[in-house]
Amino acid sequence: MTILDLYDDAARERLVPEPPKRVDAPERTPFERDRARVVHAAASRRLAAKTQVVGPQSDDFVRNRLTHSLEVAQIARDLARALGCHPDITETAALAHDLGHPPFGHNGEQALDEVSQPCGGFEGNAQTLRLLTRLEAKATDDQGRSVGLNLTRATLDACTKYPWPRKAPGTKFGVYDDDLPVFRWMRAEAADDRRCLEAQVMDLADDVAYSVHDVEDGVVAGWVSLGVLTESDERGQVWDAVRDWYLPDATDDELDAALGRLQTIGSWPAAGHDGSRRSLAALKNLTSDLIGRFCGSVQHAMFGSYGPGPFTRYHADLLVPEETRTEIGVLKGIAAHYVMRAESRLALRERQRQLLLELTATLVATPELLERPFLDDHAAAVDEAARLRVVVDQVASLTDASAVAWHRRAVETSPGPARA
Repeated sequence: MTILDLYDDAARERLVPEPPKRVDAPERTPFERDRARVVHAAASRRLAAKTQVVGPQSDDFVRNRLTHSLEVAQIARDLARALGCHPDITETAALAHDLGHPPFGHNGEQALDEVSQPCGGFEGNAQTLRLLTRLEAKATDDQGRSVGLNLTRATLDACTKYPWPRKAPGTKFGVYDDDLPVFRWMRAEAADDRRCLEAQVMDLADDVAYSVHDVEDGVVAGWVSLGVLTESDERGQVWDAVRDWYLPDATDDELDAALGRLQTIGSWPAAGHDGSRRSLAALKNLTSDLIGRFCGSVQHAMFGSYGPGPFTRYHADLLVPEETRTEIGVLKGIAAHYVMRAESRLALRERQRQLLLELTATLVATPELLERPFLDDHAAAVDEAARLRVVVDQVASLTDASAVAWHRRAVETSPGPARA
């Protein structure tokens, strides 16, 4: 039995059946084809110019959404291989997990959520599903309607971090109401809100990459000094960020203990970062050790509870020890406090927010400015909410730089009252 045999015909099914490929084409599995489609998608290329934490135009070193996705994919693939689930499915989910994120990172996501309340809000993960099943041009159904990349059921399901519709404003969700038909097809084998194992692996890989690499970026850029965490007042501010953003119930004692465990890692820096190659190498060793630590703890928990595997789809749930979750939360909180919530970034974040609000308002008033695919969608929309969703789709597709350029052309030169 091969690993492919662990996935039945339903897992390999596509929404729209496809004819066999040419006999002279390279032989590939359905899941290899899925991966290729995401790699070659236009939305994947755009990730190179979208903010991860800091704008990609600000520094050659910091991660953007594309480099972050590549790192998530590497972690997800290695962990999937160790656990026995299909590495192509899990890697594809990791490559696709941020495709729906708009310009300016989570700041842009919050701005679009604010402006799109009349059509059901905005969520980057729901936008990813919409892109994979509708917006990205690859396949059409028998009525000529786009079905996006037409990925297999197993791969689409693995891409879905939050497999439920919006339950309340401000909460995470994975599907807009008008995408529910394809969502129900995708979730035909799932029970309620349960995520498939491959989606859980992708989500953990995202958390691991996010926590480790954002701290690395912050240290190299000079925003973060891990040495200051020895001061109790400084730690208290970071722990507040951890609770505000990630672990609301974590106590100071639990967070202190997690930091203490991290500080026992041999590669944890004993001195400040000075920018030398030696210092850069030490920091890189730390990131490698942290990734190995977190993934190793999950493997140990899985094998200890379930046995040797393999683990696929709905036959197991990923077990992440509570100590590991807390350690990851500590690292994410360090980046949140020193980078995302830094006073020096507040004015920039507000300008970015206003830019997206103004651009959306202008495009609602002058939809003829939309690109052809979105212009066609706008013409087919049945009501104001549907037309607003199309405008939000257009704005979300833009990169940081193209959002600024569109704003310059559409808003700053517009005689209309678009400004908020």
